Amino acid sequence: MAVVCNNDKHKVRLLHGANIVTMDPEMSVYMDGVVVIVGNKIEALGKKQIMEDYDVSSIDEIVDLSGRWILPGLVNTHVHTSQQLARGIADDVDLLTWLHERIWPFESNMLEEDSYISTLLCGIELVHSGVTCFAEAGGQHVAGMARAIEELGIRACLTRSTMDSGEGLPEAWAAETLDSSMKVQEELYQRFNGCADGRIRVWFGLRQILNASDDLLIQTKQAADKFKTGIHMHVAEIPFENEWVVKTRAVEHGTVTHLNKLGVLGDNLLAAHCVWVDETEIKKMAAAGVKISHCPAAAMRMLGFAPIKEMLEEGLCVSIGTDGAPSNNRMSLVDEMYLASLINKGKVVYQKGNTDPTLLPAETVLRMATVEGSKAVLLENEIGTLEVGKKADLVVVNPYLWTMLPLHDPISSFVYCMRTENIESVMCNGQWIMRNHKILTIDEEAILLKAQHAAAGVISRSKIQVPGRMKYL
Repeated sequence: MAVVCNNDKHKVRLLHGANIVTMDPEMSVYMDGVVVIVGNKIEALGKKQIMEDYDVSSIDEIVDLSGRWILPGLVNTHVHTSQQLARGIADDVDLLTWLHERIWPFESNMLEEDSYISTLLCGIELVHSGVTCFAEAGGQHVAGMARAIEELGIRACLTRSTMDSGEGLPEAWAAETLDSSMKVQEELYQRFNGCADGRIRVWFGLRQILNASDDLLIQTKQAADKFKTGIHMHVAEIPFENEWVVKTRAVEHGTVTHLNKLGVLGDNLLAAHCVWVDETEIKKMAAAGVKISHCPAAAMRMLGFAPIKEMLEEGLCVSIGTDGAPSNNRMSLVDEMYLASLINKGKVVYQKGNTDPTLLPAETVLRMATVEGSKAVLLENEIGTLEVGKKADLVVVNPYLWTMLPLHDPISSFVYCMRTENIESVMCNGQWIMRNHKILTIDEEAILLKAQHAAAGVISRSKIQVPGRMKYL
């Protein structure tokens, strides 16, 4: 019988009674299963007989989860935490108006404290939707983000929004040069990478090709390779982007073709959106091992249909992201799973006039939000599945609500029926972040009040005029 150490670093938790969806290569599911967690890692999992191997008196916490299901923590691979305070300021406009007249003025007037509060607000929504790890797509105040993530208790790959050229940049950003861009990112890596018990990773960021010189693209790739970290970049979002690249960089197609020419494509590049890519570019990305973040709601709002079926057929790692609040409004990866399957089925109808209900089946979508997500953030050896030796990042789902019953096919129901109401508890790094729908690490109510005040302050400083739609009396 195992006797285990009880100091804080090795606190032991035993979860039993739940049905465990491991998402391992065999898609193993343990009915009435057990998970034993020591510190931040899974020590054992399987059938309930495992409990016989442990001295109950040596276990710090025993939790009966009968009737619940346990999933790996979900991974959101494209988030703008600093944009959470800007929710609702840029609805129903085209991308360049969205960017130049709303989002950039807002972001450039944010203070570090605003970014901290915005990240906390975003984190609340992420946790309630079962996310234990996310990839930040880029903001200005990484220090504020890092402070928030340390308090929240979840994982993050943090990225600074980096630009050294282009039109429409706010005055506060226009002075940035190639050298200053690279210097500040390396300093952020040295300062924050590995912080918060290893939950924070720092990546290098490229906002988009419209705002990046070739030297910035090349040096960013070199730096990310040097530090063995990732690059997060918006890629091929709209047709204008490809047209601009063809015109200014003298290549035959667009962004992906040019990145390939420069040697920037690689297995540490997380390319968000990739809506306007052709068959040749998909093959180039697959050959280089590029990771894709598919953001269904944001894409359908102002970008278009990403060729996800074709990407999967070429073996690309395709994960799921929400994007930021001003381009989605909902930061729920649960919603995105549902949309991912439906819009890719609907795309066939729209383009070919016939249907294929077998496209992106439930198990594929669930893998995109877990296994493929972990690969996209370069953490597949630590998270993404529930296996012995991996970090204890997991989600407890209560299916016994009107949203999911009756439960005939659980895997299907996780994708097509589950809502945030079903996410009952969340654990990250072996610590409970949420229990019974209540976040334990921060004061939600206090953050909501601070967020409203902070958002009003940024709007006032940025002088953004949000059009009124109604006559308020």
